[in-house]
Amino acid sequence: MSRASSARVVFVGGAVLVAAFTLIPVSAQAPVSPAAERLPVRRVVLYKSGIGYFEHLGRVRGNQDVTIEFTSGQLDDVLKSLTALDLDGGRVASVNYNSDPGVERRLSALRLSLGPSATRTDVLRALRGARVETRSGATTITGRLLNVEQQQRRVDGAVTTVDAVSLITNAGDIRTVALDSGVTIRIMDADLNEEVGRYLSIISSSREQDVRRLTISTAGQGERDLFVSYVSEVPVWKSTYRLVLGTAGGGTTPVAPVLQGWAIVDNTIGEDWTNVELSLVAGAPQAFIQRISQPYYVQRPIVPLPERVLMAPQTHQGSLTTAGAGSIAGIVTDNAGGALPGVTVRVIRDGSLTGTTVTDGRGWYRFSGLTAGNYDVAATLSGFRTATASGVRVSGGAETALNHTLEVGQMSESLAVSAPAPVAASEPPASRGVRGGRAGGAGSVLDRVESAQAALQASATGEELGDLFEYRLKEPITILKNQSALVPIVNGSVGAEKVSIWNAESTSSRPLRAVWVTNTTGQTLDAGSVSIVEGQAFAGEGLIESLKAGERRLLSYAQDLSMTVTAGGDPTPARLTRVQLTRGVLIQQREERQRRTYTARNDDQQPRTLVVEHPVRAGWTLGGDLTPVETTPTVHRYRVTVAPGTTSTFTVEETRTTDTRVVVASITDNQVQVWSTGGLLDPATLASLREVLRRKAVVADLSAHVQAREMETATIARDQERVRENMKSLKGTAEERQLVQRYVRQLDAQETRLEALRTEIASLTTQRNDAQAELNRFIEALGG
Repeated sequence: MSRASSARVVFVGGAVLVAAFTLIPVSAQAPVSPAAERLPVRRVVLYKSGIGYFEHLGRVRGNQDVTIEFTSGQLDDVLKSLTALDLDGGRVASVNYNSDPGVERRLSALRLSLGPSATRTDVLRALRGARVETRSGATTITGRLLNVEQQQRRVDGAVTTVDAVSLITNAGDIRTVALDSGVTIRIMDADLNEEVGRYLSIISSSREQDVRRLTISTAGQGERDLFVSYVSEVPVWKSTYRLVLGTAGGGTTPVAPVLQGWAIVDNTIGEDWTNVELSLVAGAPQAFIQRISQPYYVQRPIVPLPERVLMAPQTHQGSLTTAGAGSIAGIVTDNAGGALPGVTVRVIRDGSLTGTTVTDGRGWYRFSGLTAGNYDVAATLSGFRTATASGVRVSGGAETALNHTLEVGQMSESLAVSAPAPVAASEPPASRGVRGGRAGGAGSVLDRVESAQAALQASATGEELGDLFEYRLKEPITILKNQSALVPIVNGSVGAEKVSIWNAESTSSRPLRAVWVTNTTGQTLDAGSVSIVEGQAFAGEGLIESLKAGERRLLSYAQDLSMTVTAGGDPTPARLTRVQLTRGVLIQQREERQRRTYTARNDDQQPRTLVVEHPVRAGWTLGGDLTPVETTPTVHRYRVTVAPGTTSTFTVEETRTTDTRVVVASITDNQVQVWSTGGLLDPATLASLREVLRRKAVVADLSAHVQAREMETATIARDQERVRENMKSLKGTAEERQLVQRYVRQLDAQETRLEALRTEIASLTTQRNDAQAELNRFIEALGG
């Protein structure tokens, strides 16, 4: 093993080693040094978060360059995490990679303002002013291209549209030539011909293979080991298992169930994995994407040249607004920083559309003539998510710069891969029927298969890796680039008990066939699919979550057609179980009780173990004779054995206690009567409650007397007001004077009664308040 092999470097979080070298991006057209050699992959660690840790180790001599190839999507991760070490006294001089400014950026550097999807009309409009020659049959016209326009023609009643170019000849004539079939246009300007050629070269380069080549330059004497490590985006590795159940020698003696685990690994990084050390980690450390390999450009403001001021008499208009019109301008790009033409940009103010425009070939847009205020700007393009900026401030006489980056919408793609077949126990091409259809006895195929299963050894070692778990293959493995493979990670016996499982909330009366798997492999089993093989025949398949060593888990794989399970409820009305008096509060305790009966019928000739999942309900306490064998956050699991051809029944009881609080001061005669007949109150408490009722009656009686006298007082007051009004209307005749004297005697009697009433009200109010205070003190003392 080399010196680098003894140093184990595993990417677990965001930490990376940093070597002393310089990263130098080179142009996409820069050739690779002919002396550069490939640095082979030595070790690979794959994680569930879609990243992989890679180690390269190779020999270099003198000042030598080595290369590693990636895709553009992988380069960002590599630049974030790259570690390069010359292990024998040399040094890493530099690291170069071919950068890609993007098609849009390279097109923007051309004199021709053309986008990547330019049509013939777009090209001709970009050539306005150039010398061209048109030829149609024997007719040739030479001149400068003035414009391109469309003409409509009517042929046999149908209207068609054709492009037509306008030329200005050397003689000053303006000629229009329709671009019908057979008409050719030749560019007379050699420079423009070269520019068109450069445009086509850039468009063609966008279809080239996406390869980023990392070149590492080393400096030193003699032969040395060069070590390079990094993190790269990779497909997520998947787990899949085979659980083999059976009996020995074709008889009834059970053999230990065997669990075979495989990992599906895809090599898409652009390098062959030849004899690499492969580790698979059952965990997902945090990882993110940062586009640091993409060249970024800062938009600079455009400052116009100063204009010459003419010193001439001027007039100055009166002010109508405080500032001139403003504008909004910017560039729309994709995630990679490439400009997006054809993007619809809308400006909205106060919910009303103010303007709409479309980005040009450089992704540029501009709105002018906007009054000062706040605007909402939205950029939309098919296949991308709409980008919206709210509250964009526009000032009068100024331009607001606003760029947009559009995120690509959700996409799906199908990838077909081929892989070397995994090594498996040999079997003849005979029919894979049930055990009854195969010959038993010593030396039979069935015996040989079971012997091979018993002799299986794990192909990978497992160990804890911090909070994660690592499967490390014992032998190096080879997976060519753009190939996939099944990699063995687990071979060992496990505990497996066959059961039938039924959930109380299931809509089917048929339970599921399941295996209660106990992980005795000593390794953590990653989540994945499990295929069940029983009696050398496929029995079903299911899914299992991550399983720690020693942990037990149910795995359902088929429907059990031999059993039927039903459930029936038996709710009981809530009953009052206890009444307690504490500090003036009466606490009533009620008990709810529910019974749920499960009935299972076994039509098989063998006994069945049934696991019934009963829902966990907050606040309810389990009762009854049967105790659940285990409880999950959502269900209690009850285990029963059902004999062949019989029906078994068991009942789950649940109780829930609820409290109701009643303030003693508000109790009624009916409530006390109920509590007394139910025998829930002791005699002393019952006597206290009746004393409370008596004292409340006293207070109520005093309150009634006070209320009656207050009503009488109010009646007298209204009558006096009526009498006084009548006295005001009397004129002084003899009869009227007699009536006045009568009214005076009436008022005098009423005043006497009012004085007596006020005295009685005051006395009764004092008695009532005292009685209420005594009642309150009595209640406070109850149950204290």
